Amino acid sequence: MSLYPILYSFRRCPYAMRARYFLVVLEVNVCIREVVLKAKPEALLVLGGRASVPQLIDLEGRRYPESVDIIFWSLMQTKNKSLVDMLWPTEKVGQSKSLAWVNYNDRIFKYWLDRYKYAERYPERTEEYYRQRGEVFLHRLERRLTVSTFILGDSYSFADICLFPFVRQFVGVNPSWFERSGYRHVRQWLAYFLSSNVFAVVMRKYVKWEEGQIPIHFPCDKREC
Repeated sequence: MSLYPILYSFRRCPYAMRARYFLVVLEVNVCIREVVLKAKPEALLVLGGRASVPQLIDLEGRRYPESVDIIFWSLMQTKNKSLVDMLWPTEKVGQSKSLAWVNYNDRIFKYWLDRYKYAERYPERTEEYYRQRGEVFLHRLERRLTVSTFILGDSYSFADICLFPFVRQFVGVNPSWFERSGYRHVRQWLAYFLSSNVFAVVMRKYVKWEEGQIPIHFPCDKREC
């Protein structure tokens, strides 16, 4: 039996990415199981329901099937309570604003991101059309970042971490276009996360997990779970 909660993850998934970012920042330890989406392990499939990633199983066997579930779980597990107050606003207004940004990202921006990234699968519209629809979100983010360095102020928080992996994916479709675009503040904001030491740990490569494999400790690189 593992001495740490188990995290099923996929390195390039933006949902998994934001969950791992929180785990690194908050220094919450798990055993990571890297999943290949085309060949999901039986241990994940037998959990039932959606066999998506990320998913976390805690030491009591409770299942956290969504990235935001895992994020709130990690906020409860960390010993650094001052950091929790920085990442998750204590006042209701800040919490509502944070969730509004994340909901817009997950429900609307992600829809257009998928179509922009895989435009050949959606031939009813052009890639440029899908990009322009996604830019509605970038415009909104750019306006917000002209007021403060991060979405809710001068320190990054819940909303920033939840959003940047999706903006990164959007940018990755056509990086040269993004560099020429007028989203100067978004570029600076995104660069902050992508150049961070935390992101380097988040994006560390792991071999595909298989039953019987020596457990891998995350975020530490020790194989001692």
